[in-house]
Amino acid sequence: MTTSIQSWVERVRAGDVRALARAISMIEDGRPESTSLLKALFPHSGRARVIGMTGAPGAGKSTLVDQLAREYRKQERTVGIIAVDPTSPYSGGAILGDRIRMQAHHADPGIYIRSMATRGFLGGLARATTDVTTVLDASGKDLVLIETVGVGQDEVDIVRLADITVVILVPGMGDDVQTIKAGIMEIADVFVINKSDREGAERVEREIRAMQTLAIRPDQWTPPVIKTVATEGKGIPELAAAVAGYEEFLEQKDLLLKKKISNWRERLIEMLRETLLERLLREQVGEGEIARLAAEIAEHRRDPYSLVEEIVDGFGCREERQIHHGDTETTTPESQNRAFRGPRARRTGK
Repeated sequence: MTTSIQSWVERVRAGDVRALARAISMIEDGRPESTSLLKALFPHSGRARVIGMTGAPGAGKSTLVDQLAREYRKQERTVGIIAVDPTSPYSGGAILGDRIRMQAHHADPGIYIRSMATRGFLGGLARATTDVTTVLDASGKDLVLIETVGVGQDEVDIVRLADITVVILVPGMGDDVQTIKAGIMEIADVFVINKSDREGAERVEREIRAMQTLAIRPDQWTPPVIKTVATEGKGIPELAAAVAGYEEFLEQKDLLLKKKISNWRERLIEMLRETLLERLLREQVGEGEIARLAAEIAEHRRDPYSLVEEIVDGFGCREERQIHHGDTETTTPESQNRAFRGPRARRTGK
């Protein structure tokens, strides 16, 4: 580890706001140094409780996160907040609506808030959210609250990151059952009916209870249903108590580690997929070649299934050659093209 990285790690662990901001920006930008920093910070992570807050647009997620953070600060617990926002069509950055709503915390050193842009990444999270969570965890935060961008019925990536997932619903959004079916229903560890002073809150609760009788969770936990009016701070202590109740349940049943193992299994597969794809595109086939092959497929001169097999087989052969030759093989664009066009050349005689 270089001296500069070591110094940076120490500043992050001390909760230095500027060091945190710089680290997160570097991760979001995908700069090479970010990997070294994450490697150094990871051993210091794993202590924070990660709470995911998700729900449809307009459910009041930001206000609820803001109020829950206040509640935890009353308990003298430090909080990191990651607010995943839609991407600006002009700057490519986050539309900072959530940061504006939470400005009251700006003078509190026990809370760190970061808005992140999805940058086109589906699933309700930004691509770098997991890594940013690691940074906030390593900085000593007791809790990390992750507010997803407004999600639909199957964008449920938060469940692969959070220890506890809170699904937020509101009355008066048309067919309420439609808002809680399929994946969204299954990922909730705690249900919140926000804006519960509106007409229809009781009906939403009845529908949740009815669906819970049909959905049997592997851990035998029945998610509580908490009613809140976030703008007035009503129901927030009850929500914090419900979250603590599920945390205690996980510890008593020895399920927390199993959940983390499951989450990291998914994350590891995702990291391998991303890294291998980037390496394949960099070393085996470039953007120009992809465009040429796409044209051949569109014109039905090639089929995509055989083509993918050829590219992957060619990549595997290249790896074997590097192992046998001591990783001294020099790769050029011409050799890349020859590597995966070999099967086609044999078939066509070219």
